[in-house]
Amino acid sequence: MDMLHAMRTFARVVECGSFAAAAQALDISAAQVSRIVAELENQLQTRLLHRTTRRLRMSEAGERFLERTRQIMLLTEEAVDEARGAHLTPRGHLRFHCTHGLGLLMMPLVARYNATCPEVVMELTLSQRNPDPLAEGHDVVITIGQGLPDSQLIAIPLGSIHSILCASPEYLARHGVPERPEDLHEHVCLRTVDPLFEEDWSFEGHSDSCVIVPQDTFLTNVADAMLKATELGMGVGLLPYYSASQAMEEGRLCRLLAPHRLRQREIYAIYPSRHFLDAKVRTWLDFLKEQLPLLFAEHQRVADEPRYWR
Repeated sequence: MDMLHAMRTFARVVECGSFAAAAQALDISAAQVSRIVAELENQLQTRLLHRTTRRLRMSEAGERFLERTRQIMLLTEEAVDEARGAHLTPRGHLRFHCTHGLGLLMMPLVARYNATCPEVVMELTLSQRNPDPLAEGHDVVITIGQGLPDSQLIAIPLGSIHSILCASPEYLARHGVPERPEDLHEHVCLRTVDPLFEEDWSFEGHSDSCVIVPQDTFLTNVADAMLKATELGMGVGLLPYYSASQAMEEGRLCRLLAPHRLRQREIYAIYPSRHFLDAKVRTWLDFLKEQLPLLFAEHQRVADEPRYWR
């Protein structure tokens, strides 16, 4: 039996005071109302209503059941109203995942979106991998150049990224400035351990093509740690341009071998395919499509500024 329908019918009988009046309110026959209540009592194995030819009286169990029924009806109505409005008003928890460096880069966007949509609780998870949003419950995953792991997912492009070679002025004063990729064989090249990228530095596609194998003097899997090691003069680091841009502007790093770009990848927002997309997900995706390329462009402008090159 449809328990929720039976509970509604029982509550309406009590409110109307008779099976006939409840039947008229529900637009069904009195016999149907009587049968539904009887089936409900049989299902519960208890008497809810004492019936006489003139009136109905609730049993003690019926009074308790009516109280719970009204609570459930109220919660059900609230849930339906919330679900119906989910595609209209951004609210609730928005769970999204991003790699560590990109996540930190996007924090100004997170703050601006949150100010615009204060009823949305932003839940950001950072890691150096690309999770399956269906398996791990993420509404949106910002991923680097990964194909769709499941046909139930949708991917939208958000722009592209790449990495650049950098070193501190102090390091370059001690070791000199490499003029060609081959010159890096004579330098301390710091190694990034990242499952999303190969470890070697490939300069393929240029007249001075070569492959550089970084040494094991320092290894890390997080761009921020590589940024700090490079700033401290430990060696030449391969950094996402958006991680290096502020240090370049402040004179802590110089870009090497420009305009070479390594590890070029596309950025996608991946989310589960749904017939009705929640307003919080839809507005977040629209916001990212508009604002993230602009944020990338600001950092790219710095990386492409010749006065920061060596």
